[in-house]
Amino acid sequence: MQTFDLLISGAGPAGLCLARALSGAGLSIGVVEQQPQAVLADPSFDGREIALTQRSADTLRRLGLWERIQAFDAAALSPLRDAQVLNGPSSFAMVIGHGLTRRSELGWLVSNHLIRRAAWDAVQDSIARHGDITLIAADGVAHTLVDEQAAQITLASGAQLRARLLVAADSRFSATRRAVGIGASQHDFGRTMLVFQVTHDEPHHHTAWEWFGHAQTLALLPMNNDPATGEHRASVVLTLAHQRIEPLLTLDEPAFNADITRRFDHRLGAMRLTSTRHAYPLVGVYPHRMVATRFACVGDAAVGMHPVTAHGFNFGLRAVETLSRELLAAQAAGCDIGAPEPLARYQRKHRLATRPLYEITRFIATLYTNEAPPARLLRDAALRLGQRLTPFKRAVAASLAGGR
Repeated sequence: MQTFDLLISGAGPAGLCLARALSGAGLSIGVVEQQPQAVLADPSFDGREIALTQRSADTLRRLGLWERIQAFDAAALSPLRDAQVLNGPSSFAMVIGHGLTRRSELGWLVSNHLIRRAAWDAVQDSIARHGDITLIAADGVAHTLVDEQAAQITLASGAQLRARLLVAADSRFSATRRAVGIGASQHDFGRTMLVFQVTHDEPHHHTAWEWFGHAQTLALLPMNNDPATGEHRASVVLTLAHQRIEPLLTLDEPAFNADITRRFDHRLGAMRLTSTRHAYPLVGVYPHRMVATRFACVGDAAVGMHPVTAHGFNFGLRAVETLSRELLAAQAAGCDIGAPEPLARYQRKHRLATRPLYEITRFIATLYTNEAPPARLLRDAALRLGQRLTPFKRAVAASLAGGR
């Protein structure tokens, strides 16, 4: 049986970033992932643009991912200077400007597949320098057992691994979290988001849009201009009932372009599809606990957010930051990293950092997708009131920037 100090189930960005954050501290780390190594090393475009807070950007810099993303694509990191929220057909918008913060931008946008690739490369660098991370790919977790002495997992191949601490980083529907007996509250919003990239005629001025239309929600995430053509680029998130998303996945390109241009009411001129299309169901998940005996969860396994407030991956990095700090402190003090005390501190801090915004996000997503006339009036009034309240907008700007 192979033994580690720490086992991480899941080699997505959160799991890999945690391994990177802990590397070099004298811990032996195992990372288990059911996907093959070739997919992890060169992940495909999945449609998702990640809105990074300033705090998350700082974390990626410390972990060595930021410069790797820049090396992959000089135009990959796009500044998010301002944000606007619109409701229905009205041209009125509540604007959250970067001037409400001390930075020249609220945050940054970058494609998810580039974050995944950078995380993989950073872990390869840690392996080369410290030799303390073992990656086990193409072999998922089949059975999990935790007790006061250790955590033990059996892989699909039959191999058995043992560690002082097991961490789940295997999606919001984490099988590892469920295996240790932790349930979760789930909120199915009954909608699906379609994500893709476009070019468009009119400039976006690096302003993100959240447009709560009638029976649809549109988000526009501003990207840097196309380096080859100079055309304005953006990532679009269209949210509809699933049965209305399905036809759009196969609609021919000219008809799709016309449909998206119409949905944006021609406000950015003609829009043209430049990527593949990807659909994701919208389900919010919050576990009843984030830790158990010799167990913790991070990333989406700890908090599965609705994307309307753009905090999902940011909370994942926040979990990595908080848990790694607790584990490194325990290791430096010669304590057991799987002991209850550091795990309890992690849970307390991460719940405090995430639960309020999780509930607020769920409320906003529910209110702004309610098509009853009173709800439409209420959300319009809320936007107009919010536009007048500078302290409120400053608080929203601080949240978008990550509190730094």
